[in-house]
Amino acid sequence: MLTARAQRTLETIDGQTLDEMRALRDETERFMLRYKFGMDEVITKLSILREEFSQTHDYNPIEHISSRLKSLDSVIEKMQRKGVDPSFETIRETITDIAGVRVTCSFVSDAYRIFELLTAQRDIRVLRVKDYIKEPKENGYQSLHVIVEVPVFLSTGAHPVAVEVQIRTIAMDFWASLEHKIYYKYDRQVPQELLDGLTDAAHTAAELDARMERLHREVHGAPPATVLGVHPVAGQAGIDV
Repeated sequence: MLTARAQRTLETIDGQTLDEMRALRDETERFMLRYKFGMDEVITKLSILREEFSQTHDYNPIEHISSRLKSLDSVIEKMQRKGVDPSFETIRETITDIAGVRVTCSFVSDAYRIFELLTAQRDIRVLRVKDYIKEPKENGYQSLHVIVEVPVFLSTGAHPVAVEVQIRTIAMDFWASLEHKIYYKYDRQVPQELLDGLTDAAHTAAELDARMERLHREVHGAPPATVLGVHPVAGQAGIDV
């Protein structure tokens, strides 16, 4: 139901303008829907890997899979911060995290293993990699970020869609969740002592991951060198690390 004010405003708009507004609304919905479908494609691929490991292997590297789709308001805000033109093509080229998938693993080696298994699939194209596990952010944040492009097949044909995949350990995810809650509580104006405490906690989480990795390797044996290499994603052609 429209408010009285909205109804009066609507009555002052001519038919052609209304048609243009409806066309823009429909095009926007179709644009955002492609990202949802792209996100669903990546989730399906990861879910298949997860189920395969559960059924045919003695160990499953995937603990949890979650996802989120940016709201249209969030996309608009990011457009404004970046100063990009308000066009669908520009959004497609410059904003690559509209669709996001997060994979939580038990161990660091699992994060790299999932990365390799996902990006080795033929219809996945790697656009960019940021390895914050090898090189954490200044505040201690760790995670393996990869922007992939996946084809979405619609009635109008195939549409490539960018999806951001974040792969991290349980410890990394717990720290990131705590940091987000603190920044939200303080409206991003976090006292320095809390920031220092977060950084210390990040170092503790990294040490815990290293200790748990060693225990895991003692129990299950060392994984293949391709998984635990110095940097399994570095050196791949066309990848920004």
